[in-house]
Amino acid sequence: MPRTAATLARDEEHWQGIARQFDIEPGPINLENGYFGRMTRTVAEAYQHNIQWVNRSNSVLVRQRFEQIDALQIRRQLAALLQAPENAVALTRCASDALQSLIRNYNRLQPGDQVLLSDLEYDTVKGAVRWLARQRGVDVVEIVHQHPASFDSLVSTYKSAFERYPRLKLMPLTYVTHRSGLVMPVQAIAAAARDHGVDIILDGAHALGQIDFDLAELGIVFAGFNLHKWIGAPLSLGLLYIHPERLEDIDPDMGEFHFPSDDVRARTPYSTPNIPALMTLPQVLEEHRAMGGAAAKGARLNYLRETWSEAVRERPGIEVMTPRDPRLCCAISALRFTRHPHQQALVDRLLEDYQLFTVARNGAGFGTCIRITPGLTTPLEHMQRLIEALSELATR
Repeated sequence: MPRTAATLARDEEHWQGIARQFDIEPGPINLENGYFGRMTRTVAEAYQHNIQWVNRSNSVLVRQRFEQIDALQIRRQLAALLQAPENAVALTRCASDALQSLIRNYNRLQPGDQVLLSDLEYDTVKGAVRWLARQRGVDVVEIVHQHPASFDSLVSTYKSAFERYPRLKLMPLTYVTHRSGLVMPVQAIAAAARDHGVDIILDGAHALGQIDFDLAELGIVFAGFNLHKWIGAPLSLGLLYIHPERLEDIDPDMGEFHFPSDDVRARTPYSTPNIPALMTLPQVLEEHRAMGGAAAKGARLNYLRETWSEAVRERPGIEVMTPRDPRLCCAISALRFTRHPHQQALVDRLLEDYQLFTVARNGAGFGTCIRITPGLTTPLEHMQRLIEALSELATR
C-alpha cells in the first residue's frame, strides 16, 4: 500500500537515500537552504556535460537544435509543472527578473491610482513597485502586518486596506515570505482583491517545489518563480506566468521585438540564456517527480521545521516567528532571542560555537530575526543539534 507524504516525511532511511544523491562539501551544517538549492550529483554532472557540449558546438548546433527543438520542449514541460497552458509561461533568469518584468510592464495604472506594499515583500519587489509609482504618477500605500500573524489577521489586513483605499489597483503578494517563512493565504487574499478590482502579482520564488498549488484555484493571473530553490535546477533559471486572457495588460518589455506582441515571451528581455543550465531541466523535473514532487518535499521539510520549532517554541528567551497554523508554514522559519538586542551576534555564535550556519533577516515590521531553513539533505539529527544549541544560547 503506498505511503502518504506525511508518513514518508518521517522515514529517515528513505531521506538518507535521497541525501546520498547529493555531493556535500565538509564544513558547517547548512541551515540556510532558502538561498538556493543543491543540484543532485547527476544533475551537476549533466550540467557540466552540457557546458562542454555547448562550448564545443557553439552556435551551430545551439541554433539548429536548442532554439528550434530543446527550448520549446523545455517550455512545454515547465508549463506542465505549473499546470498551465504553454502560451502562459516564459523563461527568465530568476523570480526577481520575472517580477520586475511584470511590474514595470503592467499598463493598467493611471495617474492618481494607488499601489499597495506590505512590509513582508522582497526588497527588490518593493523597489520595483516604488519605481513604477514614480513612473506612472501613482501613490504607494504601505501596510505593516500584525505580529504574531494569523490566517484571519493576514486576510483582514488586506481587506481593510482595500476598503480604506478605493483607488488601489495593483499589489505584489509574496507566497512564502523570505524573512520568516510565513506562508500567505493567497487564495483568500486574491478573492478579496478581485472583489475590489485589485490585481495581484504573485512572488512565488520560495513556493515552487515545496508547496502544491494550482494557480487557477488560487485565482492568480500574474506570477514569477524560481527553479533553483526547491526544484533543484542550476542557478540562473526562473519562470514568468501570465494568464493568456490577461496578456494585454502587460506590455512587451521595452518594445521587445524578437517575439510577436501576442507572445508571452515578449514580456521579458530577450538575451542569450544559460543554455547548459536550461538543457538540464528535463532531468531536473524527472528527479523532482521521482522524489515525490512538492507534496513529498514539502511534507519532509515541514516535518524538519516542526521538529525544531516546536521543541523551542515555549522556551523562555526564544520567540519562534512563524505561527503553528499548518496553512501558514513551510520549510523556512525563523526565531529571535528575546534577551539579546543584536540577532547577528547570535547568528555568529551558532556558527562559531555549534557549527550551524544560519542567516539574519531584517526589514519587516517585527524587526530582525534569524532564518532557519533545513533542506532535502538535512537529517533529523541536525535538528536535534539545533535544538540543543538554541536551548543553551537562550539561557545565556
